[in-house]
Amino acid sequence: MMARVLVVEDDAEMAAVLRERLARRGYGVAVETSSEDALERIAGEDFDAVLTDVRMRGIDGIVLCERIGASRPGLPVLVITAFGDLETAVLAIRAGAYDFLTKPVEIEELAFRLDRAHEHRRLAQEVVRLRELAPAPASELDGESSEMVRLRELVARVAASDAPVLVLGETGAGKERVARAIHRLGARSAGPFVAVSCAAMPEHLIESELFGHERGAFTDAHSARAGMLAQANGGTLLLDEIGELPISLQPKLLRVLQERTVRPLGASREQPFDARVIVATHRDLDAAVEEGRFREDLFFRLDVLRVQVPPLRARSGDVLGLAQGFVRRCAARSGKAVTGLSRAAAEKLLRYTWPGNVRELENCIERAVALTSHDQILPEDLPERIRDYGRRDVLVAGDDLTELVPLQEVEQRYVARVMEAVGGNKTLAAKILGVDRKTLYRKLGQGE
Repeated sequence: MMARVLVVEDDAEMAAVLRERLARRGYGVAVETSSEDALERIAGEDFDAVLTDVRMRGIDGIVLCERIGASRPGLPVLVITAFGDLETAVLAIRAGAYDFLTKPVEIEELAFRLDRAHEHRRLAQEVVRLRELAPAPASELDGESSEMVRLRELVARVAASDAPVLVLGETGAGKERVARAIHRLGARSAGPFVAVSCAAMPEHLIESELFGHERGAFTDAHSARAGMLAQANGGTLLLDEIGELPISLQPKLLRVLQERTVRPLGASREQPFDARVIVATHRDLDAAVEEGRFREDLFFRLDVLRVQVPPLRARSGDVLGLAQGFVRRCAARSGKAVTGLSRAAAEKLLRYTWPGNVRELENCIERAVALTSHDQILPEDLPERIRDYGRRDVLVAGDDLTELVPLQEVEQRYVARVMEAVGGNKTLAAKILGVDRKTLYRKLGQGE
């Protein structure tokens, strides 16, 4: 949705030109010819940005900035000054202006600055909204994105069944959270939820941990012990990282699922097994079956209901909401009066791609809350990899052919990097790049 802009300009001809050119680019434009009328209109209508000249009859642009800042804090004001009038530009910034432009105003530069102001305001509003939002009840599957809405709907349908579930997703994406949600919503919610990581135990211990053992079953078996399968009776068993289960144990697990009985090591009799089975993995089990690392019959027995957990980068709209929830929880645990994220920190979180998914975000916020000496998270409280993300990834240095990108993409990355370094100043960016401004506008258009 394009920004709604109020143009304040006492030169009727200039106001008409700005209205027409901005409207052609999709902006909603309103015009007032005096600061007094502009203040009255701002009091009754909502705008995403204000564009004002400095020198006007009556209240000038500097005073207008101050009054808008007092009456509508957070509404960005862009001020137009005469070419070379640096002193006035500084006064405007001190008065609360978000940005300034010099005459003659180039419409491409103006549109770029307005878009940036609009995004600045949108993000600031989102940060405030999240900070003031009443804490939601604890839930395994937080998030307002369409991906999470679909996931919750699927989990609710899966929970109504008692069939085995295969949960797929990247490391840290929340596969165990999905499993816990299925358990909580299912008919076995009153029973135990037992989670076992098949990757966390040595191969020589995992059989005993899963199936249990009788006294004397092996050298260190000084007493009988119920396995994880038996402990899950009446509830739900989660076998995490099922792709790491040794192939020697896969036939035994298959028999448990088929016969619904389990025989502990050293036992002469089968014991009943009555638990819902959920398995999870970040591996490609289809490929593992083809390569002979996972039994096909066990795979088909487990892959009855499949749930794919989206990575955090595919639901970036959830990042700030999740982060705010983590801030609240971490601050409560540590007793620190940290209320939320600064706008600059929020921008850093949104720019990052989160290869470690929700787990990485939670660890990042826990660290930031522990280190900050302020009432909100600032960029310097974030890990360096997140603070500096995108600054060093202009060119790809390496021999991996899969990482190499087309020349056009390298150019786009470098142009974006220069624009970031100069704070959006296209004149300076064009000078650094050694191109004229029209060429820079074209290259930026290719990169959008």
